[in-house]
Amino acid sequence: MKPTPNLRWARRRETGALAVFVALQSLAAVFYIGDVFSDIAENADNLHVWFEGTVTLSLVAGILFGIVALRRTFALIEHQDRALEVARGALADVVSVQFKAWGLTPAEADVGLLALKGLDVAEIATLRGAAQGTVRAQLTRIYAKVSVSGRAQFAAHFVEDLMGEGLPERAA
Repeated sequence: MKPTPNLRWARRRETGALAVFVALQSLAAVFYIGDVFSDIAENADNLHVWFEGTVTLSLVAGILFGIVALRRTFALIEHQDRALEVARGALADVVSVQFKAWGLTPAEADVGLLALKGLDVAEIATLRGAAQGTVRAQLTRIYAKVSVSGRAQFAAHFVEDLMGEGLPERAA
């Protein structure tokens, strides 16, 4: 699943804003470097000139470290996006395997997946081109095969699988 257009647009705006800030800092650094060299040419023995030079070098170093940190951050975000896509695919595989283990028919598996996604009976019926009564009957058969009483327990089964051991015990 790719990032939504709104998320892509937000990332582009953020990247653009960061690029503008780096460009402004770089322009400031160029100005201050020129100012320091001009001051050194006039009076290299002045303590103020050396202090200004040190501050200018710190600005340049900060810009360089900032650029490196931004590149790492963007690489980390890209890595996390790929990991999320893998996890989504893994969850889909877990759901598919479990549906087969429960012996759901292809139609029941479709309805079950749509129910897991949070669609109500009317929405599922519309998407599948079926009557609401048919969808309710399929959900009832699914819940019976899974041995749960409703949608919440049905969805909870997959959440429990993802959590593994469950919640840690609280100390009394």
